[in-house]
Amino acid sequence: MPPQLGVNIDHVATVRQARRAAYPDPAEAAGAALRGGADFITFHLREDRRHIIDSDLPRLAEAVSAAKLNMEIAAVAEMRDIALQLRPARICLVPERREEITTEGGLNAADNIPQLREFCAVLSQNGVEVSLFTDPDSRQIRAAREIGAQAVELHTGAFANAEKPDSELEKIRVAARLGAELGLKVNAGHGLRADNTAVVAAIAEIAELNIGHAIVARALFAGMEAATREMRQVMDSAR
Repeated sequence: MPPQLGVNIDHVATVRQARRAAYPDPAEAAGAALRGGADFITFHLREDRRHIIDSDLPRLAEAVSAAKLNMEIAAVAEMRDIALQLRPARICLVPERREEITTEGGLNAADNIPQLREFCAVLSQNGVEVSLFTDPDSRQIRAAREIGAQAVELHTGAFANAEKPDSELEKIRVAARLGAELGLKVNAGHGLRADNTAVVAAIAEIAELNIGHAIVARALFAGMEAATREMRQVMDSAR
């Protein structure tokens, strides 16, 4: 079976926030992505609210009621409380820096085990699946298991940006095997495009891919539903 596809709709909101307008609506984009073959919808509520904002959340929950929401947040109390109110199917803990353009790397779980263990426990006790966004590094993946996360999402940015990506792809393969051996669900994402997704989707241990910017960019020309369907076909052909 090919991995499931989570479509990240953050950059639909980025276009809206450029003008502080009421459109385009991320919830409408989520519905189109689901019609195009997405298995679930991913979004990142950042502390600086640079794209998704609080008022988007109820509309997203309604639009995705028949599927699943994957909410990306920083491991801070404000976001935990919002997540517990929304109750998405899953939470992915990610690092945040104000000056970054987009997430630049994985969470440093290994150096923050006590804090993250407590944070994850509260979410898990409320029925939310918890994932950690990590670099494909054995130390971080073992830390995720120790913290009590149910899943890891491997950061594929170094692979996506490499001129010669083979060594970075091998790191992802090795990390995926380790995660599966430790009993973690293994997901992946960041920087994946139509021309580089298939080799990641082909990794047997990877259960889900989260893809956003490339699909939203393609949607400018093909529409959200068609852009999602095109990526779905790339993934389906990989296994």
